[in-house]
Amino acid sequence: MDKKTGQLLEVWKRVSDNLFREDAIDLDESPIEKKKRIAYLEANPEKWKKHYFSKFYTADPAKFHIDASKKIINTAEFYLVLSWSRELAKSTRTMMDVIYLVLTKKKKNVLLVSYSADNAEMLLRPYKNVFEQNERIKHDYGDQFNYGNWKERKFVLANGASFRSLGKGESPRGAKNDEARPDVILIDDIDTDEECRNPDRIKESVNWIEQALIPTRSISEPLLIIACGNIIATYCCITEMAKRADFHDIVNIRDKFGKSSWPQKNTEAHIDRVLSQISWASAQKEYFNNPIVEGSVFKEISWDKVPRMEDCDEILIYADPATSNKDKAANKKNQASTKFVGVIGRKGLKYYIYTCWLDVMNNSQFIDCLFEAHQYVSKKGLIHKIYIENNSLQDPFYEQVLSPLIRQKANDTGIMIPITPDTRRKPEKYFRIEGTLEPINRLGNLIFNKAEENNPNMRRLESQFLGVSPNAKVMDGPDGVEGGVWILQNRSFNYNNDYRVGARASRKY
Repeated sequence: MDKKTGQLLEVWKRVSDNLFREDAIDLDESPIEKKKRIAYLEANPEKWKKHYFSKFYTADPAKFHIDASKKIINTAEFYLVLSWSRELAKSTRTMMDVIYLVLTKKKKNVLLVSYSADNAEMLLRPYKNVFEQNERIKHDYGDQFNYGNWKERKFVLANGASFRSLGKGESPRGAKNDEARPDVILIDDIDTDEECRNPDRIKESVNWIEQALIPTRSISEPLLIIACGNIIATYCCITEMAKRADFHDIVNIRDKFGKSSWPQKNTEAHIDRVLSQISWASAQKEYFNNPIVEGSVFKEISWDKVPRMEDCDEILIYADPATSNKDKAANKKNQASTKFVGVIGRKGLKYYIYTCWLDVMNNSQFIDCLFEAHQYVSKKGLIHKIYIENNSLQDPFYEQVLSPLIRQKANDTGIMIPITPDTRRKPEKYFRIEGTLEPINRLGNLIFNKAEENNPNMRRLESQFLGVSPNAKVMDGPDGVEGGVWILQNRSFNYNNDYRVGARASRKY
């Protein structure tokens, strides 16, 4: 093979290899066109990330992604804590933003910290791989491999910027890059379940962050701190760093309306599938930044055979729409939130949870559950009442939103249901639940229907009971049970104040 043929084959190989690469480059681009294109991309960071990180940029970003990137890129001195759920790309987006800052020479010395040296090294590896393998970055910014300064735990780019990994508790001294102290500190995966069970260890870790890690910075030069981590315990490094941060961004897998926070990537079906494979408590911790401390008030729940409803002294249905009139979206008929409908009976000193509906649902679904509960009791031929929480925080939500929906459902089905608004002025939720239900449960007098043990709604209710604590974020199920039990304990029949809602709502009974 002559020299010219060999050169042609080499060119052909380079062109053909580039053609089939996901991060293919334009080999015919002129230097002026290249310079102009790079300047355009750098002026538009989101397009910059999509161009250089096509392998990672598999779905369009959500608003919370873009807002966080703007804070990171546009604020040289900033302390940001990202508590984004799993599958919301907090580490990946952070990596793209930091590499942007390094390649545009806005930052020079990056320190990546995790709970152990090995984990920190593993988290730094994708950064190193980008500079070794990303052809678009190598084409536009030059080969950043720096012979002699290219190790797993620390590497220095050809442009002078450095990256170093560090395990929690290790000495960060000597983290300077020439004269430059760290100007980016990345804290990722800093908490562990084991450590979070020991408050003293958390305190020690937080002290290390505040007394050893952050003081590696320069006083006179801006520092960017980004801590990526979910809230896996009520007291952990992330919760303590959030108190000091300029901004704590909490984003769950679903938003406050029960919809995917990142629908461009995670569909409702995908989320439902994943959540169906784990317990409610595990889902709250991993996907909703709501760690459940099980057994702090209710040590265990009793599942047993329940008496026939017709043998109970009283039976009622209690419903909590969980929507406050203070909520700006309170008048949206399809607003989703965690709602509860439960069938509760009393026989002597014992209280029985026959069944319940407990889930994130919109108002129309909530009304469907009310009618299902009514049918559940009515098929036994029992006279009963349905109480709906309607305190001062929710009024006039009941009258303006729920009541019309109930009337419409009644007209559609021809079924009237006996509704009584529960207007009791309630004390703080936790103290009500703890004061009313804990003694009953402790004495073995709060019984869950064993026949409903495989009902996911009842399982959610059990998990919420076990997770009741002063700091718990989700107690809608126990709150609804407390409302029903309190009425069974305290009410006196006053038929003049009760009314039906339905096709003939004005009719007394």
